[in-house]
Amino acid sequence: MTQKEMRNLRRSDMMKIMLEQQKKIDSLTRELAEANAKLSDRRIAINRAGSIAEASLALGNIFEEAQQAADRYLANVREQAERGGSREEEPEDEDPDPSGGEPEPDLPTTAQLEELVQAERYRRRYFSMVRSTVFTLLTVSAVAVLVAVLLIPVLQIYGSSMSPSLVEGDLVVSVKRGRMETGDIVAFYYNNKVLVKRVIGQAGQWIDIDEDGTVYVDDVAIDEPYLQDKAFGECNIQLPYQVPESRVFVMGDNRSVSVDSRSTTVGCVAEEQLVGKVTFRVWPLSEFGSVH
Repeated sequence: MTQKEMRNLRRSDMMKIMLEQQKKIDSLTRELAEANAKLSDRRIAINRAGSIAEASLALGNIFEEAQQAADRYLANVREQAERGGSREEEPEDEDPDPSGGEPEPDLPTTAQLEELVQAERYRRRYFSMVRSTVFTLLTVSAVAVLVAVLLIPVLQIYGSSMSPSLVEGDLVVSVKRGRMETGDIVAFYYNNKVLVKRVIGQAGQWIDIDEDGTVYVDDVAIDEPYLQDKAFGECNIQLPYQVPESRVFVMGDNRSVSVDSRSTTVGCVAEEQLVGKVTFRVWPLSEFGSVH
């Protein structure tokens, strides 16, 4: 469209064109977020699959070494049995064998035969136990990976954006569920990483922040007992701000350092970006328990 045609357009027509362009931009942004989420899932699955393969290889080496040790043990028992048979003293007889025949070969004793049988039984039981252990470990590892990827991902906290609620090094469990409620701590994908923040506002709500860091949702100041200090923080959005459709407004509990929905760098979180709600802390053991 030429500049002359654009000048001849009415204001309403111009607004329609701008609205259509904005919808196309939003659609492309959602597709990019979905692609990033899928790529991150695949990378996590590939890394975990590699760990299982390494564990299987190590267990295979252990199985081989155990079999070689058992074979050496069995050979040693047989060798001792042969030596024992050759050491048996023959009865003294001054006269040579009148028949002139060759002496009978030494045979293993009953005790030696029983020892060989027991050694063979032990070897079979040992190998059976090793095979059963390997199979059990592989099964448990596969189930653990599936559960971790599909149902309850285990995440490690990096940085201090969620302190004092969560600190660096904490291991937390997130549960995949539907709609996240205000106040929930959630994990979400962002640029092939997983971030953890707290839900402050839902789609359609208006967010406003005072200079001292007090947060208002639909003109009502919210109670935030989880905060240690309030701060305006890094904020370059125009306030008051309305949360777009199918998105949530998130903020870190350490408001002075957290980069979150107050900044256009992160923005609001789409539903397809959400990993799940952070519900439980499993490490350190001194802090073991639910997360609020």
